Amino acid sequence: MSSDKSESEKKSPDVVDIILAKRGETVMDSETMIMETQKRVWGALKKGYEYTGVIDDSEKFLREHVFKKINMVVLYVDLVGSTTMTLELPAEKLATIVSSFSQEMASVIRLHKGLVLKFVGDAVIGYFNATDNTLLASDNAVNCAKSMITVIEKGINPILNQYDYPDLMVKIGVDYGQSIVVRYGANETSSHVDLMGPAMNIAAKIQAMAKPNQILIGQDVYQRIHPSTQKLFREAVWEKNEWKFRSRLTGEIYKVYEYVG
Repeated sequence: MSSDKSESEKKSPDVVDIILAKRGETVMDSETMIMETQKRVWGALKKGYEYTGVIDDSEKFLREHVFKKINMVVLYVDLVGSTTMTLELPAEKLATIVSSFSQEMASVIRLHKGLVLKFVGDAVIGYFNATDNTLLASDNAVNCAKSMITVIEKGINPILNQYDYPDLMVKIGVDYGQSIVVRYGANETSSHVDLMGPAMNIAAKIQAMAKPNQILIGQDVYQRIHPSTQKLFREAVWEKNEWKFRSRLTGEIYKVYEYVG
């Protein structure tokens, strides 16, 4: 985590717009994204629709960068209340819902130019390569988090409600930093590959601090997002000082920001 001023703090909003490619970069509009989500989730619940699975772009990328350090933005999204659902729903329905949720979150990550690292139970971990453009990667990750909430509230939940299933809610944590690609074994094509580093750890810690349907981002992400997006966040304050993580560079409490819209 860097204490230096970010690129976005040193440039005017117009220049930042160019760097972020806001005027030329488009993502599927929300209405289309919601409609596509509803079709897939309805199909999964009604007809046993099976997702085609995550495109293997992430593993390909990681294998090409084994033992290299990469600047990236990491996003953790975790399903809230899955334990309660385990007690209330038949196992096959629960499996369908969790699988659909995970695949839909993966779809949103890919739509925002990110890669899906893995599914961990009822959580999904994604990352955005920031090697060439830290501003764009940070902006994409934050927009991805916002789209996830939209997809859940307007896409997934209305379909679940038709079957009297409980609404889904998530906690999202995002952080920026350097991660190293690790391969567990000598086989270049089949040994497991993964990511390690501060950004991975802090994104997970930030996510754990979030409330249901809350987006929390680390200071290093906040400093890199577009000025107009920064205005949608405020510094998170916990009354009991639950957040005690300190920057290893400055020794000061690492700031976390919450999305307030």
